[in-house]
Amino acid sequence: MLGPVILAASRSDRMRRLVSAAPVTKQVVDRFIAGEDVDDVVPVIRELTGQGLELTMDVVGEDITNPAQAAAARDAYLELIDRLKPLELGTRAEMSVKLSMFGQALDGGHELALANVRPVVEAAAEIGTTVTLDAEDHTTLDSMFAIHEELRKDFPQTGCVIQAYLFRTEADARRLAANGSRVRLVKGAYKEPGSVAYLDKHEIDRAYVRILGALMEGEGYPMIGSHDPRLIAIGQELAHRAGRKLDEYEFQMLYGIRTEEHLRLAAEGHRMRVYTAYGTDWYGYFMRRLAEKPANLRFFARSMLTKG
Repeated sequence: MLGPVILAASRSDRMRRLVSAAPVTKQVVDRFIAGEDVDDVVPVIRELTGQGLELTMDVVGEDITNPAQAAAARDAYLELIDRLKPLELGTRAEMSVKLSMFGQALDGGHELALANVRPVVEAAAEIGTTVTLDAEDHTTLDSMFAIHEELRKDFPQTGCVIQAYLFRTEADARRLAANGSRVRLVKGAYKEPGSVAYLDKHEIDRAYVRILGALMEGEGYPMIGSHDPRLIAIGQELAHRAGRKLDEYEFQMLYGIRTEEHLRLAAEGHRMRVYTAYGTDWYGYFMRRLAEKPANLRFFARSMLTKG
């Protein structure tokens, strides 16, 4: 399987230099990354919301090595919020954050990440929107869930992400569904050992359906993070069985992937949110998109061969 190989490459400085230097890379990256800075992304926000879509904004970057970089990540989100304010979009444009960007892996990282993310959550609430805490590798999740619980004391709309391929996730889903949080369910895109995660695609899909069913039957707000047509159809059926109205759950897909499906779901009255990443530190994000779906890898390889 190529997925684990690509995920390993996402941590390689040599591969980063090779991919970044390829002449075709910018053209391909532009498919998945909305721009390099907030000036680039504001027109994208206007365009997508004008089409009836909603967004969750991600300033890309994860490998923070010192507190100054963590503070800079915080400030980048605060700048985004400042630019969102006059657009008056409310929850139509929320934010997704990776706590690794806020210093989670540094010494005293749990407290540092909480201290850095709290002003972002506060500022988001002030303009009528919210923040979702992205899930990363399994070693970070206890810290992420603890920070999520702490933030929800003052900002109960704060969301979090759970990953279907982890064995622990069914229990996490039932706990979160019971207390009414906003929960995005994804399959998972980090290289995990077989001791903590399903490695077989069919097992992951089955776990996804079980977990989504628990979320739909619970008291929270499910966010279906998938591009898989079969899982999208199952999500609609599970929502119907649970008696949920169209505004009581939503679909989420990545910017640049299945854009026609984004518009189709929105036209049918579904809440359809586009995960829209931007920034200069795009490499890790980009490589995980290639690892997640063979079609993405084929698209990149074809472009390299024809235009490299």
